[in-house]
Amino acid sequence: MTRSRLLAAVTAALTGATAAVLLGSGTAGAAPAPATADTGAFAPLDRPGPRLSVPRDALDASLDCNGPLRGVAQDPVLLVPGTTMDPHVGFDWNYARAFDQRGLRWCTVTLPFDATGDIQVAGEHVVHAIRTMAQQSRRDVDVVGWSQGGMVPRWALRFWPDTRALVDDLVGLSPSNHGTALSEVTCGDCNPAFHQQAAGSAFLAALNSGAETFAGVDYTVAYTALDEVVVPNTPGIASSALRTGEGAISNIATQEVCPANAADHFAIGSHDPVGYAIALDALTHDGPAVRSRIPLGTCLQPFQPGVDPLTFGPTYAGFLAYATDSDGNAPDVPEEPALAPYVYR
Repeated sequence: MTRSRLLAAVTAALTGATAAVLLGSGTAGAAPAPATADTGAFAPLDRPGPRLSVPRDALDASLDCNGPLRGVAQDPVLLVPGTTMDPHVGFDWNYARAFDQRGLRWCTVTLPFDATGDIQVAGEHVVHAIRTMAQQSRRDVDVVGWSQGGMVPRWALRFWPDTRALVDDLVGLSPSNHGTALSEVTCGDCNPAFHQQAAGSAFLAALNSGAETFAGVDYTVAYTALDEVVVPNTPGIASSALRTGEGAISNIATQEVCPANAADHFAIGSHDPVGYAIALDALTHDGPAVRSRIPLGTCLQPFQPGVDPLTFGPTYAGFLAYATDSDGNAPDVPEEPALAPYVYR
């Protein structure tokens, strides 16, 4: 199933469904989940991760930074793209430019098949990126990801426990933490990542087993109640939200900051000023983002920092065209990939 067919089904399914939105508190305390938590059939939370199966040269080639990491004065940021997206198409005109303006060192990780292949393999790329950035910078790593890019780092944290000590903040922009209900009804033959992000998939059951968060990592989820891809995503039942584990958690809908915010799934990951403000608050403070710290003036901004208003139209059109073009995607398959042996107890 192509991305464009899925988006068409999503749009049809949600027409008129988001008119009434109940706003929640914008934060969530984590329910404790010690290392001895029951993980069912899945691996214990503290079991060391397996050796990476992706060749080292491929892992090295997937990481691209805006400069050397040695001696940086602030934690470097890893930018992780969403499904069907190349990180440079996704971030060069917004987050990368904004971080350059702030003097931040950042890196991107390119996921196989434009992040449409097996997310277990994509997770290995993220593991390697985190380890490499931490080793070279001798600092913690902050991670910012959109859609799948906000979820797949959690696969790294769940099954490679050594990465938990290397990550300070994990910021997800409408991440697919609990998948989307739409893929359950629209996926016949889909690429592997679409299957794995369907609510109720075996992949998501493994990802969220035992604990969704871990001590020492600050988790910020910025999402939009008008999301047409990750659904449902209204406060109180938001699929993006995190709720369990020992990590510090903040779940904030953009409409909780600015009630009139109209960001959809693609806007929050590319040009929405509210999503960016939530992410920046997390990156510039101890702990996760706090809704009350977001400046009220954010609601009046047309674009997030880094976006050039003069070139926004054609740039955003190119972004959307890339996201909906199936060229370079993994081949469609009838069901999700089998879980790797290391996932199980």
